[in-house]
Amino acid sequence: MSGAYLAVARAGYLAYLRDKTSMIFTFAFPLLFLAVFGLIFHGQRVNGGAAYISYIAPGVLSWGVGNAAVFGVAFTLMHWRRDDLLRLIWRTPTPLAAVLGARWVVALATGVVQAVLFTVVAVFGFDLHLGGSWPYAVPVLLCGSTAFAALGLVVGGLANTPEAVAALANCLMVPMAFLSGAFYPIDLMPGWLQSLSRVLPLRWFDEGVTEAFGSGGSLARFALDCGALIGFAVLLGALAAKTFRWSNRT
Repeated sequence: MSGAYLAVARAGYLAYLRDKTSMIFTFAFPLLFLAVFGLIFHGQRVNGGAAYISYIAPGVLSWGVGNAAVFGVAFTLMHWRRDDLLRLIWRTPTPLAAVLGARWVVALATGVVQAVLFTVVAVFGFDLHLGGSWPYAVPVLLCGSTAFAALGLVVGGLANTPEAVAALANCLMVPMAFLSGAFYPIDLMPGWLQSLSRVLPLRWFDEGVTEAFGSGGSLARFALDCGALIGFAVLLGALAAKTFRWSNRT
């Protein structure tokens, strides 16, 4: 199990490094959003007199990490199945848990690097002030990456072509960016929509990162955010296991 797990994880990592377009998209896209919003709203304040960057940076970060996890996992799984690499793995003693778990590790490592790079740029380039609760962002980021990696497994299991992956992932991630409060203040939405947004994993991800970076929060609050994200991860992981296919031929 451990040997197969490491082999699949290494293969996924090397495949990711070879895809320069995906790497640029993963790390540069959130920074581009940060630069656009940071320059447009430079010096402006939001609720409570906080700098606008303290509101938008956590939202862009959580969406960027989640977006990269969904697309990275989904595209890899779709390509491996389309090219019959998964069918070759199926003929070995490698279990399904090793395949899915290895891809999760790659997504997790990518999310950590992405978050560190984003935070450094936001702090030193756009004067983002981190509150004393910022260490709590670490478990939130890990749980959030896990939940969206599981969503990527579902998308990759259902889609058979790159176009289908892009269409399905965008249909999920783009509306979520606005309905969860990541790009648009949740307080300005109707009450029923605010309640409905609780069924979106990005809502919990964004709130956890926002509280850690700026407004602060109790340990119970962070535990609630992480618990909700873990719940989404378990639900989506179970769905991914049900929809997983070793080959497009079956």
